[in-house]
Formats: sequence, C-alpha cells, structure tokens
Amino acid sequence: MSTLEDVAKLAKCNPATVSRALNNTSYVHPETKARIMAAVAELNYHPNIIARSIRKGKRRTIGVVVPNVRLSIFGDIAQTIDIEARKAGYSILFCHTNDDPEAERECLDRLRYGFTDGIIIAATGKNMSLIRDIHNQGIAVVQIIRKQDNSLSSIVSDYEGGSYDAMHYLYNKGCRKIGLVNGPSHGRFALRPYKTRYEGYKRAITELELPEICEFTNGVINGYESGRQCIEKMIDDNPELDAIMTAIDTYGMAAMKVLHERNINVPEKIRIVSLTGCFIGNLLEKTLTSFELPAVEIGENAARMVIKEIESPIGDKPSIQHLMFAASLSERESS
Repeated sequence: MSTLEDVAKLAKCNPATVSRALNNTSYVHPETKARIMAAVAELNYHPNIIARSIRKGKRRTIGVVVPNVRLSIFGDIAQTIDIEARKAGYSILFCHTNDDPEAERECLDRLRYGFTDGIIIAATGKNMSLIRDIHNQGIAVVQIIRKQDNSLSSIVSDYEGGSYDAMHYLYNKGCRKIGLVNGPSHGRFALRPYKTRYEGYKRAITELELPEICEFTNGVINGYESGRQCIEKMIDDNPELDAIMTAIDTYGMAAMKVLHERNINVPEKIRIVSLTGCFIGNLLEKTLTSFELPAVEIGENAARMVIKEIESPIGDKPSIQHLMFAASLSERESS
C-alpha cells in the first residue's frame, strides 16, 4: 500500500506539501499540486482517513447501499433506516448500485474513505472481499435482504419458506399449473434470495407432485421489461397455466399488465402472487396478493445493529448476529 512519502517522492516534493495539497490547508503552487494529484492517481494512494476520523471522533454517518429504491422493498427499508438513524443523531448517505458490481465497488470506495462510521448493504456478492476489508478496518457493516457472508451481521427474510407457503396457498385455491417468474438464481448475476425462492418452489412441487414451470430473468434484476418477457413466454408455452408466482412486485405488475392486454381474467383464469410485497401492490387498479417482507422491522433492526457496533468500544464489539423474519400473506384481488 502506498504511503504519503511515496507520493512525495514521485511528485518530487516533501511530504508536508503533499499533506497541504490533499487537505487544502494552505496554498500549494498549481503545478506542484498537479504533480501530486498525478502521483496519487498513479500510486492509487488513499489517505488513512479511517485513522484520522478515529482521532477526530465519529462522524455519525451511515452509508446505505441498495440496488434501487423505485417500486421495491428497498425503498421502504431505506426510509425506515433513515428515520431510525435520525433518532440516534446519525445522518445517512444513500448509494444505488442497480446491482452492478462495479458500481457497488465505486460506492463502497467512496463510503470507505468518506468519513462513514458504518455501512448497511444489500450486496451483489461480487465485492465481499472488499466489504470484509472495510469491516476489518473498523467500519461497522450489516447486510440486509441478502446474507452473502456469515462473518458479517445480517437481516433477511425466509425466502424459501415464503415461496413454499405461496405454493401451498395457490394449491389450496385449486391451482395445479403454477409458474414461478424468478430473478437470476444461477450464473454471473445470481443472487441468494432468488436461489432460495427457487428451492422453496422446488420443494413444494415435489411434495405436491406438480410440474415445474419456471422462467428466470436476465441480469436486469428489477427490470419490468425483463419480467414481462418471461411472463409472455410462460403464458405462450403453458396454455393450461392457472397461477403465476413472481419473485418481486415489479414482475407481478408486469404479469397483471400482460394478462390484461390478452384479455385473460385475473384471478378467474390465472391467479397472481408476488413473493416480495411492498406498498405498491395495494395501489394497483386490481390489487396484488403478496407475501410481504417486514420492511419496517428490517430497517429498524439494521439501523440499531449498525449503530450499536459503531458506538461499542473497539475491544468490546457486539457478536455477529443473523436475524430472519417471516413474510406475511396479504391476500388481495389478484388471487
């Protein structure tokens, strides 16, 4: 790892000048400053802001890294984190990654060197080494929705149980051709919640002796169009389809739209259930049945957990916790 002295040597000046240039504490000649910044970039130098912030005291700031907050459970969770953090005197910095690993890395680097005391993250799983390194340097980390690493605290929902229960719910409604429109559960863009939802679906169809009818979206995790394409293919390939389970509300809304355009009655002909309900499902013209994740409980617990770690003495940090909440059925018009 490069040091201040390495930057000074490459920029052909003394370390004190480098310090003044990076901290803007006094005048540095523009040409000298340009050499310093070029040396910083070449050496990939990062000032030890973590140690400096410890010396100066906590900044009372928490970074929240989520895929997006539009029409998703993450919007409800992020708002709750903000409310709970404010009660404790903390500010929030939000980063949206759209589940792009490179965007996630950039967000983490900004938070890591931006006087952030803690990070709450719904991670892609592609930058876990970096996240562990951040945690090892003294920044509190809590995972939400996706538990990618057992060595870091997490708060998730029982995705497998929710999918399994939804299958039995639809079976009890008389459905026998039940399709699952899922997010990526295999390959480069695979995410654990989608993988475990598929496992719950598989367990149920095995017990109930039903056929497997699955479509998986591509890497556009919350894409409406990606979900729509899967739903259209599922309907075309399965004329006897009588129910659709969707991994998220966005796909559920796409299903409602496609069926309306095709003059297929919901729920008379095909029932629809979302496995990750949020408030939007109750606002549609025909409301969407969903297994709703407890967004408020997840957000409150995440904020409290990360603040507790931040405020605990260095030698007395709280033990790792893994919380799991069950989803609850909100039965509406689509089923």
